[in-house]
Amino acid sequence: MLEYLPHISLVALWQIFVLVVVIPWVLLTKKDATAATAWCLAVLLMPVFGTLLFWVFGYNYIHRLVRRKRRHRLRFREAHPPKNPEAIRGDGQAAKEASDDLGQLALRVRAFPVSHGNAVTLYHDTQNAFDALLASIEQARGHVHLEYFIVRNDDTGCRLINLLARKAREGVEVRFLFDALGSLHLKRRTLQPLVDAGGKVAAFLPVNPVRSLLHFNLRNHRKITVIDGRVGFTGGMNIGDEYLGKNPYYGYWRDGFLRVEGPAAAGLQRVFCEDWDFAADEGLPSETYFPRVESIGAATVQIAESGPDQEMNCIREIYLMAILSARDRLWIASPYFVPDNGILDALRVASYRGVDVRLLSLLRPDHYISYFAGRYFWKDMIDIGAKVYQYRRGMMHSKVMMVDGRWAMVGSANLDNRSLHLNFEVGCALHTPALVADLEAAFLRDLQDATEVTLTTLTGRNVAVRVLENACRLLAPNL
Repeated sequence: MLEYLPHISLVALWQIFVLVVVIPWVLLTKKDATAATAWCLAVLLMPVFGTLLFWVFGYNYIHRLVRRKRRHRLRFREAHPPKNPEAIRGDGQAAKEASDDLGQLALRVRAFPVSHGNAVTLYHDTQNAFDALLASIEQARGHVHLEYFIVRNDDTGCRLINLLARKAREGVEVRFLFDALGSLHLKRRTLQPLVDAGGKVAAFLPVNPVRSLLHFNLRNHRKITVIDGRVGFTGGMNIGDEYLGKNPYYGYWRDGFLRVEGPAAAGLQRVFCEDWDFAADEGLPSETYFPRVESIGAATVQIAESGPDQEMNCIREIYLMAILSARDRLWIASPYFVPDNGILDALRVASYRGVDVRLLSLLRPDHYISYFAGRYFWKDMIDIGAKVYQYRRGMMHSKVMMVDGRWAMVGSANLDNRSLHLNFEVGCALHTPALVADLEAAFLRDLQDATEVTLTTLTGRNVAVRVLENACRLLAPNL
């Protein structure tokens, strides 16, 4: 018995450490009761492995970094107020006319106000979107600002970087912001032509091999391009060959992307400037980068940003309000569907009210844990009367929500906890029925290339798959 005493003592010391240090650590960092309970049980039942899992997936060292992000944002807004506030505030009359008051409700959760007089082009094909992006950059005269989660070293990435380098040599100011973890493999030599030409490059939350490498939260998942403060691009498309359908595994890449020209571009510019100030410590003055932009079209849009530095996550709340406001149809495209309880309950209520709820997701995943966790929730959706589809033609990466033919949002946020609670995201809400009709028509075309998931399909899964789905959904608060 005595020979086991050191081992028993070690186990006892570790249990004390778990109870005195790890459990309070979980309780202090997890506001959501369900997530806190799940992590406490994991740590208690698997003291060593559970603690390691929490350190990797559960604790996102959010407090210090979020406080720093908030300080930067407030400092930037105080030091650089808009030269023409209406470019940020939008048209008050347009806000009043926003469909079903969703524009006004979004204001309450800190979205940018509704902006009228914009010209919006929707892209349902990524090759067309990328070509349009390059063409608009080609027309830049003053500055080009880009912010992307993933940038590859491949032909597509180099094509963009080389164009930016040429524009920089022509005297255009170029600022390029990428997420340090999403673009972890982006090589210095890929960016060197842009740097040599005078362009500025910054990484969002650089990866520290000792601390940050194993932390996957607090990532900048936004996709933004702003040209001369007048033209903006946003959506779900990153920069790389696979996003243009050139990866044989994924095949055709289906994504949502749009171009907005007019006053609403100021909202995307504001998001970029605040992120750039945080990452590069360079404040961009309003008088230079926020020109007065006249009405150029008939589209009414609203930019929304969200992230863990917000007390109330803007895009998540907008999604929730949009779901609850639906009366006729609610169509959603999202590659990863791992909703929190509030979103799931709202979808349930919408379906019980007779709303036509449809979810279009993927067949060929690029993140398997999120994919199998999402499959767990498909049965819940079907049980409440919703329809679930898997896109067969290629990779479904579009993040779009459409409500009653009157409102839609296109952006970077998936309908999962990572996008709605842990990542920095951006979206563009469309209050113009003609644009929503375009999105709905594209959605219906996508359904022709999709297979409906039925209860028969789900009950036919083997035990191993069902166990895998149940195991993956335990990580739902972090997916």
